[in-house]
Amino acid sequence: MNILVVDDNPTNVMLIREILRKDGYQHISTASCAQEMYQQLGLDYSGAVEDAHPKEPDVDLILLDMMMPEIDGLQACRHIQQLNHLRDIPIIMVTAVADSNILADALDAGAVDYVTKPVNRIELLARIRLALRLKQEKDWHKERDSHIRQELRLAAKVQESVLTEPYEDQAITIKAIYRPSEELAGDLYAWFPLSNGKYGVLILDMMGHGVSSALLCMYIASALRTSVKSEASPDIVLQQLNAKFDQLYMNDSLTLYYMTAIYMIVDTKNDVIHYANAGHPPGIVVMDNGEVVQMETTGHPVGMFPELHIAVKEISCTHRFRIGLYTDGLVESTVQSLDTAIANLTQLVKTESDVDDSVAWEQLFANESLHEDDKCLVWVDVHHRQDV
Repeated sequence: MNILVVDDNPTNVMLIREILRKDGYQHISTASCAQEMYQQLGLDYSGAVEDAHPKEPDVDLILLDMMMPEIDGLQACRHIQQLNHLRDIPIIMVTAVADSNILADALDAGAVDYVTKPVNRIELLARIRLALRLKQEKDWHKERDSHIRQELRLAAKVQESVLTEPYEDQAITIKAIYRPSEELAGDLYAWFPLSNGKYGVLILDMMGHGVSSALLCMYIASALRTSVKSEASPDIVLQQLNAKFDQLYMNDSLTLYYMTAIYMIVDTKNDVIHYANAGHPPGIVVMDNGEVVQMETTGHPVGMFPELHIAVKEISCTHRFRIGLYTDGLVESTVQSLDTAIANLTQLVKTESDVDDSVAWEQLFANESLHEDDKCLVWVDVHHRQDV
C-alpha cells in the first residue's frame, strides 16, 4: 500500500517513516507542504486539476499534518474532498492539538481519522490498518461498480438491437423517437408488415426501470413476434402476452410487475384501425381533415390479472391520417396538467410533418419539466403515395 506523509517538520516525517518501515510498509513518499502534496496527486501548485480526465493517483493513504504554513491541513483536506478522483483517498490528520472542536473540524473536512502528537506507534499503526482496510473495501466496490456499468452498457446495446428499425413503403411510414431515462429502460415498440396492406404496431411501457424491467421487455419481445405474425386480432395478441406474464408468477419476486400497451392493426387498404389498449395513455389519430380521435383504454394492463379481458375498437379513417403512440414519460409534466400535455402532443402530431430533424419534437423530448422517465413516441403516417 502506498502511503503519503505530509509534514513541514523533517523530524516528524523521519519518525513516522521509521515506524511504518519497521511495520513492513515499503512504499512511502513524503511532502513538506500542501503544494508538494498537490503535485504528487497530479495537481498544479495551486491545487487545480492539470489533466482534463484525471486518474486517481497511486496513493492509498495520506498522513496529513494539520498545522502547516500557507495552506494548513484542514484547507488541503477540504480541497482534496472536492475533487471526485481524489475524495476516496483516506486522510488521517496528525495534530499536536487535542482540542475536541479542532478534531471535529478535521473530521468535518473529510478526514477519516486522526492521531495526536507525540505520535504513539501502536495507535498510529492501528488507525492506518483500519483506514487501509476501508480503502481496500471501497476500491473493491468501485471495481465491481465499474464492471456492472460495463455490463449494463452492453445490455443496453442488446436491448436497443431489439427495437424495430424505421419502416417505409408506398402506403405507410413508421418511425420512433426513444429517450430512455437510464441505460436500461422499460419501454418497447415494434411493428410488423402483415398481409393485404395491414401493419401491426405495438407500444408498451413496463412498470419501473432498470435491469428487471429491461429483462421483462426482452422476454415480451421474444414472445411478441409469434403472436403478431399469426395476424391475430389485437385482443388476442395482448391476451397471449398476458399469458406469458402469468407464467412468470411462479417467481414471487415478479408478482408486482405489469405493463401498459397498445397493439393496433392499421389497414391501409380500407383506411381502418383496429386496436386494443391495455391501460396505456390514449393514442392519437389525426385525420387529414383535422379531426382527432383518441385510442382510449379498452382493458386492464397486461400482467395485472391472470386473465386479460380486453375489447377491440375500430376507427374509420380518412384516406390519409397520422397516428401518435407514446408512453407516459412524454406527458407527465411537473408544470402542466395531463390534459394540457396531451393537447400539446396532439397539436404536434397535427402540425409536424415528420419526426426526423424536427425542432418541436426535439424540444419536447428535452423538456426538463417532464418527469425523469423513459420517453417514447411511435409515429405512423399513412400517406398512400401510390395515389399521388
